[in-house]
Amino acid sequence: MSDDSSPARIAATLRQWIAAAPPGAKLPSTRSLVAQHGASPVTVQKALRSLAAQGVVESRPGVGTFVRAARPNDFGWQTAALGSPNHRIPELPTALQSAPNDAVALHSGYPERALLPERLVRAAFTRVARTDALVDRPPTAGLPELQSWFAAELESATPAGTTPVAPSDVVVIPGSQGGLSTAFRALVGAGRPLLMESPTYWGAILAAAQVGVEVIPVPSGFNGPDPDAVSRAFEQSGARAFYAQPSFASPTGALWSPELAGRVLDTVRQHGAFLIEDDAAHDFGMTADPRPVAAQDDGGHVVYIRSLSKSVSPAVRVAGLIARGPARKRILADAQAESIYVSGVLQAVALDVVTQPAWRTHLRRLRHELKTRRDLLVESLREHAPGVALEAVPQGGLNLWARLPDAVDLGRVIQECKSAGVIIGAGSEWFPAEPTGQYIRLNYAGPNPGAFPDGARTIGQVLARAA
Repeated sequence: MSDDSSPARIAATLRQWIAAAPPGAKLPSTRSLVAQHGASPVTVQKALRSLAAQGVVESRPGVGTFVRAARPNDFGWQTAALGSPNHRIPELPTALQSAPNDAVALHSGYPERALLPERLVRAAFTRVARTDALVDRPPTAGLPELQSWFAAELESATPAGTTPVAPSDVVVIPGSQGGLSTAFRALVGAGRPLLMESPTYWGAILAAAQVGVEVIPVPSGFNGPDPDAVSRAFEQSGARAFYAQPSFASPTGALWSPELAGRVLDTVRQHGAFLIEDDAAHDFGMTADPRPVAAQDDGGHVVYIRSLSKSVSPAVRVAGLIARGPARKRILADAQAESIYVSGVLQAVALDVVTQPAWRTHLRRLRHELKTRRDLLVESLREHAPGVALEAVPQGGLNLWARLPDAVDLGRVIQECKSAGVIIGAGSEWFPAEPTGQYIRLNYAGPNPGAFPDGARTIGQVLARAA
């Protein structure tokens, strides 16, 4: 028998023949293939079966084997089976799209690898791999030590006279995105109104669409929402929950003043409602520290979510959700039904990282690095793209929120920048209702900050042509 008598070799030879043959062409007979390759009939049949499994050929009993004609899949039957969606699920935003290595990537929603505590994460995985976390099932609400850490972190911001949270108030969840869906389901429910800042985090818009809540947009800017507008929205809608990001909001970078936080919390209390506080940017302060509204609440009105996925590692999807009273019971029941529990390995890794002395050192370095990048991008835009208007420079977070002239075609600007190798995010993706202007979101935590001047120059040139 020859060297090309194995099923894999015969199949490879036949694929070359098939590539040059028209659809529907008949393959040589089994007898011919046996003689050609010096193989047994069983070996030839194995080769033909492998090609058939790959969809390359089709066998017709009693007739022969033929090159399969390519034809489009017909999924039309699913239209009737699925029916009309109750809620349109928005497409994933530019922030999650990958970019070529040579592009100036100003669109990402995550810090680049150089800004992560990679050494701490690798060491934590090594240590945890030697523990029982690899085989044990963790408690439904989370590892007690991690619950205690989340509670202590919020307690450190709690003013005197306010009842601090307890570790038992914490539910460990698989990232803030799952926490938002859980909170919206447990506290609001499908078809019911939910107040939401506009613009706001695209993931909250997605979670609201998935749950089927009725979103009531509340206009918000660099200083946060107008507390009177929040009050009116509660009164007019009858909503019992308000989703907001008081510390370094995405995309605006807003940091609520203590006065605003107090007024919003008073409004929430007056309406017997919840504030669902998303503190995903907690670790990204630069010239200011985060100000959790939950630290001022001891009546169970604030449901607080803090994620570690962006500051520790995207691979460690762990977050803490803090709630009190019956609300916590509903949230825990929903989280348990959704995922039963969060990986004990990931919880142990997260706990290991954030309890290392080097974690605080890393956060200090991160603070300095983010400020340097932010300032470089701001200066580059002011020099090379004066048509990009920054309402203010954020004191924390990962991105700039900027407005373009009303007369430009935003879609065209985005596409021309992309063609020139600069990826930016369209601000329209961050509005739960119609956009109120031509906005873009520019991330300064992505790779290659040295290219910020070139990116800004490209944006400026595209705007000049658009004008």
